[in-house]
Amino acid sequence: MSAPLPEPEFSRLIDIRKIDGRELELTATPAECAALATRFSLVSIGGLTARVSLARDGEVVSVTGRLMADIVQSCAISAEDLPVRIDEPLALRFLSENAVAAPISEEEELSADACDEIPFAGDRIELGEAVAQSLALAIDSFAVGPDAERVRREVGLLDEGLAGPFAALAALKGKKPE
Repeated sequence: MSAPLPEPEFSRLIDIRKIDGRELELTATPAECAALATRFSLVSIGGLTARVSLARDGEVVSVTGRLMADIVQSCAISAEDLPVRIDEPLALRFLSENAVAAPISEEEELSADACDEIPFAGDRIELGEAVAQSLALAIDSFAVGPDAERVRREVGLLDEGLAGPFAALAALKGKKPE
């Protein structure tokens, strides 16, 4: 038996019976931002807001809008703090367990629409966790700051052009054949 999932740091349960095409703004509290920063290995999250429109068609709930966040992450090379502004479109579909299609076999490919489908049970969707996961996908794990090149040189890391597979060919360029 698997362990129960932890409670979401940014929980916003929405009753699907009350969805009537309305717009919502979800804003994380400072405590929720701090908890999400820890979860996503960020220095901090200064703010997280999602402005969305909800529409229901039977057992399918469509969510469209924008995700905005101010984060500080560490440079992948120098570990310096990098402030980043995230402003991404959101397009999610929540499907009731009854509406979810059969599992996809290994031979089948996922369509672009299927990747954004989130199953739910009962009469509520967990929109806050979906927004949090969308934020995680928007974070550039390999972001580098302005000092990255200097730090690379100081520690002896070569960039791809100097260390890649064509570096030896580049070194031979200009040499005369013997």
